Amino acid sequence: MTAPVFREFLEQNPDVEIVMVSRKNFEALFAGIPNLIFKGINLDDYKGLFGLNRLSNELIREFNPDFIANLHDVIRTKVLDRIYKRKGLKVFKIDKGKEEKEHLTDVWNLNKVQLKKTVERYADVFRKMGFKVELSHQLRPASTAKSGIGFAPFAQHKGKMLPLEKSYELARLLAQKHTVYFFGGGKKETETLEKWEEQIPNTKSLSGKLSLSEELNKISELELMISMDSANMHLASLMGTRCISVWGATHPYAGFLGFGQSENDVVQVNDLTCRPCSVFGDKECYRGDWACLEELDIRKIIKVVNL
Repeated sequence: MTAPVFREFLEQNPDVEIVMVSRKNFEALFAGIPNLIFKGINLDDYKGLFGLNRLSNELIREFNPDFIANLHDVIRTKVLDRIYKRKGLKVFKIDKGKEEKEHLTDVWNLNKVQLKKTVERYADVFRKMGFKVELSHQLRPASTAKSGIGFAPFAQHKGKMLPLEKSYELARLLAQKHTVYFFGGGKKETETLEKWEEQIPNTKSLSGKLSLSEELNKISELELMISMDSANMHLASLMGTRCISVWGATHPYAGFLGFGQSENDVVQVNDLTCRPCSVFGDKECYRGDWACLEELDIRKIIKVVNL
């Protein structure tokens, strides 16, 4: 979600350069952004306090930064913040709105409201530094040739994923009119999607077959993507592809709708007062029946596809 923010920030502040420090395998997500240097690292090489201190020294020697932007605010980056501050650097970190999100996901809270979008929280870090940035919240298609529907039926947590039998039926119905490409990762997901490919005509599983760069390129060529509240929604945003997103225990109110994606393309069960019960979908169902996903009618998704 940081990549589209970086792109628009750097376009509006062309004399600024960003060094993005992250895991090596994420480099493709930031390709083609002017004035952005991607520094890929292996976190296993920088374990513990001494490892993080060594990382901070290496980054200072190589890049000599004017500001440090902590866009993650987890234990590892909190430690780095303290190290950088002791070295006299100015550190700015994201306000995740933790208390607001805890209130939002309280099942007894009946007054659910939209919280600040996460991409705006990223932009706020640069605003605190004194820079101006206005996000467009508009998709930028990376390809003009569009065909086929992408379908990513998996998510990291049960609370964000349609039951597989529903996803299978959705794929079967969509494939009657469209070519459907399955996206996933990992051995079990790949095995499931390859079985679906065998059983459903006009479908093709891409799971485990593409590099991240190749996957992004394919997503850019899709007419639309259908995804859970998962990384594939954000990959679609990155490539300017419309995404119909399915939400269960989580909710766009928490601020994680993909950059530039339309609220009209959000599919969810609207009349459950317990939603959202989780920011990330990693909690057990309060009711015990996962009604937010079990009661979701896939015809709602098909209706949005055909709009």
